[in-house]
This record gives sequence, C-alpha cells and structure tokens, in this order.
Amino acid sequence: MHFKTHTEAMENILDFFLYNEISPKEKLGPTGRTIEAKLLKRINAVIAIMRDVEKTQTKPTVAMLQSLFVIDEPNKKPLIVEKKYAEEKKEVRFREKRNLKNEL
Repeated sequence: MHFKTHTEAMENILDFFLYNEISPKEKLGPTGRTIEAKLLKRINAVIAIMRDVEKTQTKPTVAMLQSLFVIDEPNKKPLIVEKKYAEEKKEVRFREKRNLKNEL
C-alpha cells in the first residue's frame, strides 16, 4: 500500500493502533528469536535428561534382563575311567555286515 503524503501514512498508523487497542510504547511480547532461544534451551535440557535416564536406568536394566536369558552350558569334563576299562574299549566290538550278494 502506498500513501501519497506522510500525513496519510501517519493517519493509517494511528488507526492501526486504535483499531488493535495497542500503544506504540508498550511491548508486544517476546520476539521470535527469544522464543527460539528458550525452546532450544528446553530441548537441550530434555535431551540431557533422556541421556541420563538411558545411562542410569535403561542400559543397566537391559543388561540384567539379557543376563537372565543367557544359558550357560556346564563345563564338560572328561570322565575318569580306570585303566583296565580304557584299554578294553580299544577293541572293536561291532563289525560291518558283509553283503552276501556282492561276494557271490
């Protein structure tokens, strides 16, 4: 919108203040930059809280739960066998059955 004179522009500015019931001397509130800075601070605080919860609660709890589900196999120890029984086992107890059809 272009105004022909400064007086016309000033009249429109004053009308704007009267219509919106605001004073040119009063503050309209925080600007976009200050709101953004406050939000970033709060977001950083939330991130810090989440990291702390993860370190102190989540990871230790997961580790404990995983340790409950891990099945440890018992150590297999070789059997202690008397010497005379150990020597007897070296003998072959079973032999293959020969196929009679192949021999004929």
